[in-house]
Amino acid sequence: MTEHELIKGCIRQESTCQRLLFEKHGGKMMGVCMRYAQDSMEAEDMLQDGFIKVFQYINQFKFEGSFEGWIRRIIVNTAIRHLERKKMVFKEIDDHSPENPKVDPQAFMHLGEEDLLKLISRLPEGYRIVFNLSVIEGYSHEEIAVMLNIQAGTSRSQLVKARKMLQNQILQLQKIAV
Repeated sequence: MTEHELIKGCIRQESTCQRLLFEKHGGKMMGVCMRYAQDSMEAEDMLQDGFIKVFQYINQFKFEGSFEGWIRRIIVNTAIRHLERKKMVFKEIDDHSPENPKVDPQAFMHLGEEDLLKLISRLPEGYRIVFNLSVIEGYSHEEIAVMLNIQAGTSRSQLVKARKMLQNQILQLQKIAV
């Protein structure tokens, strides 16, 4: 079954097509939810709510551009709505670290994708959300500001601090490895 046929089946609310669509995209979208959630249970809630919206609005997909990208946008927006209900806080963290810590490029060679995702998951919520939206999802600071109901400058500041904190975490790992 082609993706086009699968989408048409979902528009007709055929449960087999809905299940196949979820099986095809659910794993990757769970990874997206895990980047925003505190734990796997919260991510599962985000994923379930997101796919309910996917099936609710699938008739609005215009068959232009990437269908996976369309689903991803719904999942990301659903994750953000979940976080808003929790009263997401953008903290200022004074970590007393150097302005621009130097990270040996070799340190990155030993980090796998899973390791990097773990480091990102340890960031404070505001840092983590802005980092994910900007670096991983590719949203501009202006788009992030609208999505999170914050100023674009707050988004920029949170991203700079998130990167600095990640650099410090990598430095710590580098010291442990030596």
